[in-house]
Amino acid sequence: MIFFMFLKISSFRSLQVAMELKGFYVVTFVLMLGFSGTVGEYVGLSDNQCAVPAKDRVDCGYPEVTAEQCNNRGCCFDSSIPEVPWCFKPLQDAECTF
Repeated sequence: MIFFMFLKISSFRSLQVAMELKGFYVVTFVLMLGFSGTVGEYVGLSDNQCAVPAKDRVDCGYPEVTAEQCNNRGCCFDSSIPEVPWCFKPLQDAECTF
């Protein structure tokens, strides 16, 4: 009789531990999704917005800014042309007035 009570308690504890682990995994997963969507989130700019001629680029960065840091500021990054800003403000979409 004592053995069966111990077995029943042991099974209950195993179930309780399993449920706690399941809860832990669910919370961890939800937190990971939340952080991946908010930290450094950047929607992106169209190719047209970043088609700024080199002579018209307005600096948007700082020395040694990375492409990711530049994009997170809402700016375009193009390091293919030397001696012009690599991190620069995008072209603004034309506003529609009716």
